Amino acid sequence: MKTQPDNFGFGEDEGMLRDAARKFFQDNASVDELHKLVAGDYDPHRESECLWNQDLWRQVVELGWTAACVPERAGGIGMPVVAAVALAEEAGRCAFPSPLLATFMSTFVLDACGTSGADGGLEAIAGGAAITLAVTNRAGSLESSDTDVSVGDDGTLTGTASFAQDARKCDSFVVSANGNGGVGLYLVQADADGVQISPDHIIDLTRDQASVSFDNVQAVEVAAPGSGDAALDAALPAMLSVLSADMVGAGEWLLQTTTEYAQTRVQFDRAIGFFQAVKHPLVNLMIEIDDAKSLAYNAACAVDVGDEESIDLARMAKSRASDMAVFSGSRATQFHGGIGFTWEAYVHIFFKRQMHSQTLLGDARYHRMKLADVLISPAA
Repeated sequence: MKTQPDNFGFGEDEGMLRDAARKFFQDNASVDELHKLVAGDYDPHRESECLWNQDLWRQVVELGWTAACVPERAGGIGMPVVAAVALAEEAGRCAFPSPLLATFMSTFVLDACGTSGADGGLEAIAGGAAITLAVTNRAGSLESSDTDVSVGDDGTLTGTASFAQDARKCDSFVVSANGNGGVGLYLVQADADGVQISPDHIIDLTRDQASVSFDNVQAVEVAAPGSGDAALDAALPAMLSVLSADMVGAGEWLLQTTTEYAQTRVQFDRAIGFFQAVKHPLVNLMIEIDDAKSLAYNAACAVDVGDEESIDLARMAKSRASDMAVFSGSRATQFHGGIGFTWEAYVHIFFKRQMHSQTLLGDARYHRMKLADVLISPAA
């Protein structure tokens, strides 16, 4: 394991970026506005909607956040992964509906490709484009070799990618496709002929998810056949780190909101926070959030210093953050009592985001299984 810098390499520039993001979200993305935006319709049979503030997203792009981790060679800022983790944490704290997380993940994958086609995608991100990954099959497998998309001899794509995140908010897709030489990665415009986006009905009101079908669609190769797996594997530690940070931010909001409620809600002539049955789980949640946050920044720093164990550290972060996500949502809902289960309460928005995030890219059990294969399986 490589020696990491102090404070996970989180320097003055990263601190200024985090503080600016926190103020921006406090000024422009209040929870009241969020509820009005995404929770206007409580009908469980409503059509799947893609609700987000595109004007606010344009401001995010103008601030340069989407280009934060794009290499300088492609017109980006070239900041470390810990900077993206800080932004993801602040976005999670306000459950910000946007393709920010999806674009970060695509950035990591395209950077790992190291080709001129991939650099073109990075330049598009630096220029303000939102790009998401379409690399998962209908069974939810993260292994690109299991892709349901194929590439023909003429370079066109046919098939369907499942579980694409924020698909209706993005301009392009990074698609894994199987060809004669193995799995490669391809960049496809969302409005290209032959592309069809079929929205999924998910519980998370702050995101959208879809299956993306390709019918002889023209694509730009960003990773040659046979090298797609390597690019996805190389990007996975950073992807898991930013997703874990998003859950940390949402957990922090749930903890703060529930603590404030426990100090004002009175039962038996005392604030309910006085009782151990309430205060002890909140303390446990605070500890779980701190654990998950440290692990997320540790994993991101490991990526930044080129530690070969970064994938193991990222799996630890995702496992811990996933468990924390479930715990934070359930405790917040329960401790808000009867109102915690109502549509008008804000808690359910964050709870649903947490439940979606904890399964995305593999839940806690999945990553512990992967860690067990490395840490406790007998050597071959």
